Amino acid sequence: MSVQLHAFTCGWLTIPRAFMLDGEDGLIKVPVPCYLVSHPKGRVLFDTGLHAATLGEPAAHIGETLARYHAFDFQPGQEIAARLAAFGVDPGRIDVVINSHLHFDHCGGNAQLPNADVVIQRRELEHARAVESTRGYLQVDWDTGQRIRIIDGEHDVFGDGTVVCLPTYGHTPGHQSLRVRTETGGEFVLCGDACYLRDSLETLRLPGVIADKAAALAVFHRLRDMQSRGVRIMYGHDPDFWTTVPQAPVRLG
Repeated sequence: MSVQLHAFTCGWLTIPRAFMLDGEDGLIKVPVPCYLVSHPKGRVLFDTGLHAATLGEPAAHIGETLARYHAFDFQPGQEIAARLAAFGVDPGRIDVVINSHLHFDHCGGNAQLPNADVVIQRRELEHARAVESTRGYLQVDWDTGQRIRIIDGEHDVFGDGTVVCLPTYGHTPGHQSLRVRTETGGEFVLCGDACYLRDSLETLRLPGVIADKAAALAVFHRLRDMQSRGVRIMYGHDPDFWTTVPQAPVRLG
């Protein structure tokens, strides 16, 4: 079996546009994406979306502060375990979860993959532990009792160059993206929140909420360079871009 890549939209969030682009007004409704990478040596999920508890009363799970800035459009059947099951994949047979970072909309489904190891950058885990359940982090989402594989910098998941974690610090202190090389669809970079929108990359315009502006801008330049070499950039929360992304069971690559 060659390396295969599938995408899922696991709900939507309405948030201030200024979160996405500094200085913007109004609101924007954005997708919450997750990806399944099928490799001969195992199945990998990149990001896991929202916690199932937010299907009912989101504010009770995320707290009033976060709820003030996030409106949920998240329906039963959109949680990552249900999306996988509908695709014929047993959530209990996911081998590895790679979280881009530990904000609640990127690791909320971790506990739904009970037998997976979680791969996270050391500096991201240390930051999450330091801020506890504040600043977009919810300890109940990421501290799930699964085995954690702590990595530092670039990490080749299967040792063959097809699935590689890339440090893309900036959005958070330990953010990472994932490069996936497929035989049929070419090469992809799954950005997470390293680049929310196509406009951000085209104009080099940063988000309004960011941990390190200089680091994030350096990542934009790196992504531009990769894009110029034919790599497909999978923008993290771009609603227009995601209308063009085939959903599982259709394969990206």
